Amino acid sequence: MKYEKIQAPKGVREYLPPESTAFEWVREQLISPARLAGYQLMELPVFEDTNLFSRGVGESTDVVSKEMYTFEDRGGRSITLRPEGTAGVMRAVIEQNLDRGQLPVKVWYSGQYFRAERPQAGRYRQFYQVGIEAIGLDDPAIDAEVIAIAYQGFKNIGLKNFTLQITSLGDAPSRAGHREDLMKFYQTLNLDEATAARAQLNPLRLFDDKRPEMVAAMAKAPLLLDYLSPEAKDNFEKVQGYLKAMNIEFTINPRMVRGLDYYTGTTFEFVHSDLGAQSGIGGGGRYDGLMEILGGQPLSGIGFGLGVDRALLAAVAEGVLPSDSFTSDLFIIPLGESAKSSALTIASQLRNSGITTEIAFGDRALKGAMKAADKSGARFVIVLGESELQAGTVELKRMDDGAVNSVKIEQLQGELRSQLSVQRK
Repeated sequence: MKYEKIQAPKGVREYLPPESTAFEWVREQLISPARLAGYQLMELPVFEDTNLFSRGVGESTDVVSKEMYTFEDRGGRSITLRPEGTAGVMRAVIEQNLDRGQLPVKVWYSGQYFRAERPQAGRYRQFYQVGIEAIGLDDPAIDAEVIAIAYQGFKNIGLKNFTLQITSLGDAPSRAGHREDLMKFYQTLNLDEATAARAQLNPLRLFDDKRPEMVAAMAKAPLLLDYLSPEAKDNFEKVQGYLKAMNIEFTINPRMVRGLDYYTGTTFEFVHSDLGAQSGIGGGGRYDGLMEILGGQPLSGIGFGLGVDRALLAAVAEGVLPSDSFTSDLFIIPLGESAKSSALTIASQLRNSGITTEIAFGDRALKGAMKAADKSGARFVIVLGESELQAGTVELKRMDDGAVNSVKIEQLQGELRSQLSVQRK
């Protein structure tokens, strides 16, 4: 019986060797600044109660109304694959009482997220993000720190062709005054039924509509930045001052609203000029009120989500990925059964000391095994046969120039460490 091949679902971006090495490197560069700032790892489920997102993210958003992967489990519960990270973090903070301890709660996370979008370059149905959240304090200095962490992540990768856009979505008094005038404005527009229904839930969503006719229609709409309360305006000015003090360049985008309803106050987005329509490589903002909406205390918070997929595309576009692919430190070629057993023992000892070690399996002939060692990109290779085992000595061959020196097996670890430290300088 011949079985048909099974393919990955449409819109899923997979990372296989050797590209997966670049993906892993990009992800680590984005995570590193958060670790250095004292943020700690939080691992969460990839599916949650649907109410978490419909209530937390907002019924008026495309994410909730069009893009969520929602299903009923065996217990009749409505479950949704997570479309974003913040709501899940907030749910965990409330459920585990982290908000009752020292504040702010500072966490980072990474993983897969899911949205039923139309697949295209840089826009996938399963995508990868790195995110952080700082929960519990309303301080413009924290806003600036969060932005700086994201900024440094992109700098770590080596990206240059990106810009930071910021705005403020104000506090409750700011939004109340603006909403009243924006409602009056949009009622003068000729909106289709779906757009009018979305605007009724949250008129700010009209600024997020990228259709040319809607962009033109909203050109003269009242802007929230013009409605900021004295407190919100002072907060936003302080954020700008802190960013300037850290030499982080930015532009103010008064029409930015982001795609999620929970944003308030400081809001930001990083845009890369080489990615065409999918130019957003990450963003975030403050979400005062979200914890209370989800059943917790009325505490403030701010965070971001950075797209690993798009950051990788940006790194490729700018040509800033490291040239080094995956490389083993040592490739062992065992000749014979007893040599294979010794090779496993030696490899285990070297790996335990942090030296990446591969073995030529499959009883290959020496010539074929040497070709495999060369293709693996290993820095060094040894052949382990009966004569080497009896003598207790191997010939350590450096693959980049072919230099060979005899090393006692018991001294192999020290010799490798010495030579690898010279290569890596």
